[in-house]
Amino acid sequence: MTLVATGACYFDTILTVPHYPSEDEKLRASTIDRRRGGNCPNTLEVLGQLVPRGSSNDESSLNLNLITVLPSRSSAASKLIKIGLGDQVQLDHCIYREQFDEPASSYIIKSQNTGSRTIFNHNELPDMTLQEFIIAVENLRKVSGQPWFHFEGRMPDVTTECIKYIRDHFPGARISVEVEKPGRPGLQELAGTADVVFYSKGWAQNKGYTSAQECLKLQSLKACQASLLFCTWGDAGAAAFEKQTGDILHVPAYTEGNMRIADTIGAGDTFIAGILYGLIYRGKDWDFERRLKFANYLAGLKL
Repeated sequence: MTLVATGACYFDTILTVPHYPSEDEKLRASTIDRRRGGNCPNTLEVLGQLVPRGSSNDESSLNLNLITVLPSRSSAASKLIKIGLGDQVQLDHCIYREQFDEPASSYIIKSQNTGSRTIFNHNELPDMTLQEFIIAVENLRKVSGQPWFHFEGRMPDVTTECIKYIRDHFPGARISVEVEKPGRPGLQELAGTADVVFYSKGWAQNKGYTSAQECLKLQSLKACQASLLFCTWGDAGAAAFEKQTGDILHVPAYTEGNMRIADTIGAGDTFIAGILYGLIYRGKDWDFERRLKFANYLAGLKL
């Protein structure tokens, strides 16, 4: 089975501080960490740890592909991203901007007091166009079987056109999307084009929802094409809606013994990896409830 994930890839610089600083406050960071980030690369990295290695013709493996915009192939950033993702994630279909050397970057302030993080992004790389996406996915026709396409909801207008192309040219493919950033125009319409939708707490609260269950119940009326909807809600756990049965299932946040929050960055991406693993790799032997519990457990371990 082939999974194609399309979304931004960032280099993260993470400063851990005792508390979030007030304006004009001078504060000493306790640690600094630099690593590759981005929703889709994170999800693919986790999936690469869950599934066995194998060829694209091996039904017991997942062929993982990333479509993202990167600086020049010869840049230090692109080389580090390739090394960091390892052999499990293929970058052959990425879009390289040869005139740029700097990657998209995130600067993250992580509070030890609350465990929360605040993110600032900087990206000079021109965004992917529909035509560039078409060229990338047409090269995937050499891979046997119908791919699963997963999208970060970053450019809803372009992503909607990409999904329309997939529907027309890969009629058997399944499509999932992330609805994450609060207030981003077009995400509601984008949710209506996918088979599986992942909602974030921030987006849901911005829409006035007070729980994951409420979000899914009302969004199921708007995301008309989706058969499965998921929503994470931080320390209140996660919920899933199965349209075929009308069932809404909720699981509490995973905790065990003396567990404490060590790092919230990438927990949502890990949850999505768990769901996709359950749907794609365990589709024949895992039911609706087990997939949700596994993804919730996996995100809890990440935290």
